[in-house]
Amino acid sequence: MIEIVLNSLLVLTSLLLIVLILLHRGKGGGLSSMFGGAASSSLSGSSVVEKNLNRLTVFTGAVWTVCIVAIGILLKV
Repeated sequence: MIEIVLNSLLVLTSLLLIVLILLHRGKGGGLSSMFGGAASSSLSGSSVVEKNLNRLTVFTGAVWTVCIVAIGILLKV
């Protein structure tokens, strides 16, 4: 039961990480500029949006790492 929950959480966090990383602004603007990130950055403080996106990405990465370690421990036992 725990292994099924961890595997499903791993799949969800993997997909969420893909989306969140693609939304980050790179050197060329990234996908965030495609969804209006460039227009909203001059109007409202984009630093708050970028900080929240960074925090969400780091939190999702931490959950993903915990899932990987937990699955590894369960497979060894």
